[in-house]
Amino acid sequence: MQATIVDLRYNMKDVLKALARKEPVKIIYHGKEKGVIFPVKSRTYQKVSDHPFFGMAQASGVKTPVQTIMDNFRKGRHSDI
Repeated sequence: MQATIVDLRYNMKDVLKALARKEPVKIIYHGKEKGVIFPVKSRTYQKVSDHPFFGMAQASGVKTPVQTIMDNFRKGRHSDI
């Protein structure tokens, strides 16, 4: 799809429909192509438990609760008050 600046301003619904169809939109300004808007690629999300960071403390043998670790990170900021 090609869209002018006026189309972007007044016909944004049509531009969004084209992007929903996974169609790139070429932006035209004074008859020349100035840019292209590409649709977002669909992402596949994995479960949190599959992320390598999840369970990292147990794997390394750390027995400290997460809240204690976070309190230590924030200590400098909160203890100054």
